[in-house]
Amino acid sequence: MSNWQYHRNPLKWGVRACTLSSVAMVLCMHLSPADAQEIQLETITVEGESAERAANSQGTGPGEANEQQGFVAQRSFSVTKTNTPLIETPQSVSVVTSDQIERQEVRTIRGATRYSSGVTPEITGGADTRFGGFNIRGFDSTANSSFVNGLRLPSTASINFFGLDPYGAERIEILKGPSSVLYGQNGPGGLVNYVTKRPTSETRREIEINGGSFGLLEGRFDLSGPAGEGSPFGYGLTGVVRNSENQVDFVKDDRIFIAPVVTWDPDAATSLTVSGIYQRDRAGWGLQFLPASGTVWPNNGRRIPVSRFLGEPSFDFYNTDIASVGYQFSHQFNDIFTFRQNARYSYLANKQASVYGAGYLNEQAGLLNRSAGTADSKLGTFSVDNQVQAEFGTGPVNHTVLAGLDYRWTDYDDLFDTYVTGPINVFNPVYGSPVTRVGTYQDRNVRQDQVGLYLQDQMKFDKLSLLLSGRYDWANTEALERLTGVESEKSLGAFTGRVGLIYNFDNGVAPFITYSESFLPPLDVSATGQLFNAEEGRQWEAGVKYAPVGWNALFTASVFNIVRDNAIRFDNVGGTFQARQTGQITSNGLELEAVTSLNENIDLRFAYTYLDVEITRDPDGGFEGKVPVTVPEHSASAWIDYTIRNGSMFDGLGVGLGVRYVGSSFGDDANTFKVPAATVLDTALSYKRDNYEFALNASNLFDKEYVASCGNREFFCFYGEGRRLTAKATYRW
Repeated sequence: MSNWQYHRNPLKWGVRACTLSSVAMVLCMHLSPADAQEIQLETITVEGESAERAANSQGTGPGEANEQQGFVAQRSFSVTKTNTPLIETPQSVSVVTSDQIERQEVRTIRGATRYSSGVTPEITGGADTRFGGFNIRGFDSTANSSFVNGLRLPSTASINFFGLDPYGAERIEILKGPSSVLYGQNGPGGLVNYVTKRPTSETRREIEINGGSFGLLEGRFDLSGPAGEGSPFGYGLTGVVRNSENQVDFVKDDRIFIAPVVTWDPDAATSLTVSGIYQRDRAGWGLQFLPASGTVWPNNGRRIPVSRFLGEPSFDFYNTDIASVGYQFSHQFNDIFTFRQNARYSYLANKQASVYGAGYLNEQAGLLNRSAGTADSKLGTFSVDNQVQAEFGTGPVNHTVLAGLDYRWTDYDDLFDTYVTGPINVFNPVYGSPVTRVGTYQDRNVRQDQVGLYLQDQMKFDKLSLLLSGRYDWANTEALERLTGVESEKSLGAFTGRVGLIYNFDNGVAPFITYSESFLPPLDVSATGQLFNAEEGRQWEAGVKYAPVGWNALFTASVFNIVRDNAIRFDNVGGTFQARQTGQITSNGLELEAVTSLNENIDLRFAYTYLDVEITRDPDGGFEGKVPVTVPEHSASAWIDYTIRNGSMFDGLGVGLGVRYVGSSFGDDANTFKVPAATVLDTALSYKRDNYEFALNASNLFDKEYVASCGNREFFCFYGEGRRLTAKATYRW
């Protein structure tokens, strides 16, 4: 087994030595007398409570501003890894600010993106404690789109990092389309960047108490500020403690979340931020595998209740632990050169046991077969990204050149045992059937190393901006199936590129066009233990952005075409899900998005998405020309928020109203039936006076019962989340 020893690849050690020495080199230079000269950076002034923190939030570029006011973000590091205004970036990106997260009282990353275009975030329903089923531009992005502060957190079909609590995020950024040119391995739909909170420049303290539906009792706190007057150190500590149930019977949803952060800014040229996250979830199996008969359509006039639990209360659970620690370092040498290094180690461990539906034994009687299993999964990953940025001019052209070297290592273990148990009546369940272990179905280890080298030039000539980017990735993946002794190894490399053009008119209109590519060597393995070929994607996108002069607003309209090759999909075989690699899927679409804070009284957000997705090549499945499951052709959402600020007794009274529409989608790959469309209403009512704020939120106000999606008619349908009421009391000082 010598091929599993880490020292066999000297390149890995070389990269590690390089990345570690980079920070030491910069620190030595910083402490050197020759470099003691103070460098003044451009000052960016932002107003408003959340804007203060936003000016300190670094995204992926320490020491520079991610401006936001209300619901509107002005800048994002996600598109270019440089501090570039959104109106000057030739690619679509949606930003969910901390103000929006707080106002809508969302409880998951998926929920936070409900009002963003191009995203179908809850196709497995709001009760899914596994936090799966996240689509961007028609492609499942659950396992390949998770990022924290610009570093990817690899996931698998079994476990993912989408469960991170949104209270710990300063903002959530959704970059649409293939983006491997700066981020390495990435799916064609796009990426979701969870930007953690940083210390504020002034002391800020917040505590919250929440209570509501499903027995919710939750406490939160957010402490932040400088270590002392004139101190170069800042601190932050964010926490959540929750005891709750779920809309599904017998399912818990308990959580502990803690996120400390420390910053060191010795001068205007240097910044170091060290942050950590620990999250402990103790939950039940909220994902119920329901048949279409009784959910999408009636079963002899009967509907399966939304709260129906198909498992065994004494057997089912879903427990997850997430931990990560990382740092972001930046040093500006002079007016031209800046060095940045971003590193993070993350760990995810999950243990689960579930009894789940497996199709009717007797549909007329409502008697459902059930399968059962347990899993023990662990994933550790380390990433480091080194960047050198140079800003200079060549005649009339201004350049921002970014050169980078990144490295990621991932180790993943998955143990899965199968069980058998008796059927259950979905309309009159009786629990207590014995659950008997059959044996181990899968015992697998997968290791992956990736090295990427990238170069980008942002060229600006008057009002015209040209973006050119190129990258080469080297990836080596090794898989061991311990049950059979089958070993598989695959080394892959690919060049990905991006070119974008945008023109900024004086009136705020900015038409753009871009081409981008993606490259993704997967961690998933076939049923025979063999590794798959890399998925590849390419996108053409054209559109226009509009930031009206004098308004705090951004409007975006875009059309796109995405081609995904070597797409991996999952089939049910004997009650277990097995991955297979099919041919090609294409996605054509239109997105409209508007976000504006007209003044300190009114926030508006609107999104519309049209998707035309097709399986264009499928040599094994035979579904060419069909529409993949779970993809709605149309979806739309709108939110308006109004707060009275007139000095009267009603000053601080706020009202929010939102509507979400998700169109119909096909329920199987053969396109033999459709899941109906659904429209739900969300509301918010709040009152803020002095240091106190009280709020009442309702999602799905009228408790609309609907099916979020189906994957087949036998057992793969999922209810959307029903009405959730939350009352919140906040004290800030």
